[in-house]
Amino acid sequence: MITKEQVEAFGAMETPFYFYDMDLLHRTLDTYKTQIDKYGYNAHYAMKANANDRILDAVRSYGLGADCVSGNEVKLAVKSGFDPQKIVYAGVGKSDKEIKAALRAGIFSFNCESVPEIRIISQLAAGMGRKARISIRVNPDIDAHTHKYISTGLKENKFGISPWAFQDVVDLLAQCPNITLLGLHFHVGSQITELPVFALLCRRIEELQQWFIAHNVPIANLNLGGGLGVNYQNPGGDPVAHFEDYFETIHKNLVVRPGQQVHFEPGRALVAQCGHLISRVLYVKVGREKKFAILDAGMNDLIRPALYQAWHDIENLSSTGRKMRYDVVGPVCESSDCWGQKRLLNTCRRGDLVAIHSAGAYGQVMAMRYNQRDLAKAVYSDDLK
Repeated sequence: MITKEQVEAFGAMETPFYFYDMDLLHRTLDTYKTQIDKYGYNAHYAMKANANDRILDAVRSYGLGADCVSGNEVKLAVKSGFDPQKIVYAGVGKSDKEIKAALRAGIFSFNCESVPEIRIISQLAAGMGRKARISIRVNPDIDAHTHKYISTGLKENKFGISPWAFQDVVDLLAQCPNITLLGLHFHVGSQITELPVFALLCRRIEELQQWFIAHNVPIANLNLGGGLGVNYQNPGGDPVAHFEDYFETIHKNLVVRPGQQVHFEPGRALVAQCGHLISRVLYVKVGREKKFAILDAGMNDLIRPALYQAWHDIENLSSTGRKMRYDVVGPVCESSDCWGQKRLLNTCRRGDLVAIHSAGAYGQVMAMRYNQRDLAKAVYSDDLK
């Protein structure tokens, strides 16, 4: 994944930093675009996965829209050149300020997550003399078989409107001339690797659509969200998410009526594998029962292992020595600042370059300055040619 020439270039750079393989990013986007064009689907990139300028430029160049979950993401999407008519805005806690800004921007759709939210958007739109287009984010009560912190489609999750409230929504819409209902929005979770989950979602969507059809409520758009996972265990051998299988599953199981448009919100699946957090070994600490490889990159740079107990493949880029077991840890004053236990790495020495792979999604975008540590910069493969 990372070439010998790139490793040599890394040697002169201050660590830690994020390295983006732009060739892999474009190959991933090529594959994704081919699949959505094949079926006539629409896509809005989930900016929360990675809002780096160069990443956004690449995604936008493929004609994708933007999926935003905050007012500042909407603002950044517009600033980055995304067509407002391709911007969708979700989130359970949209503030009045954020809603007004999105209305002024003329976005395609608010993905609404509660009855009170619809009421407030209607009032604010009326006060501005505008119409707001909305989709109802539905909680389908589906177990995505993923980590509990990134499951969003169960009835006990905070996201979406449950079917028992559909009549309340329809009654409210009848009183809101400044609201236009576009369709239904779904998102059941993240890092889903079991395709039957998506087949179940499609069948559930059809069940839920039937309620609206029976109540003479037209549904022009179906938004299935995102959630397709990537291979964190073997990123080098499986660098591009299985888009062909994913969209074939959707196509076979989703009932699409004449005139309906189908939308998706890919994030992790597009950008995770192109990013790597590059670090150096500060110390090798030998205990009686284990060895520690202490890196200069910490949980402040990439919080996923500490927050989700997430696995990232770790590689010593400098050494060809025999493999040994290490607990790979960072410098932050927290016991949770651990990259992996008993990882098999080439013999580690002070100064060795280490790559933490599959860091392109929910890595740099979630970085923080805890312990007053510097933010890791970004380096791009295009700039090393």
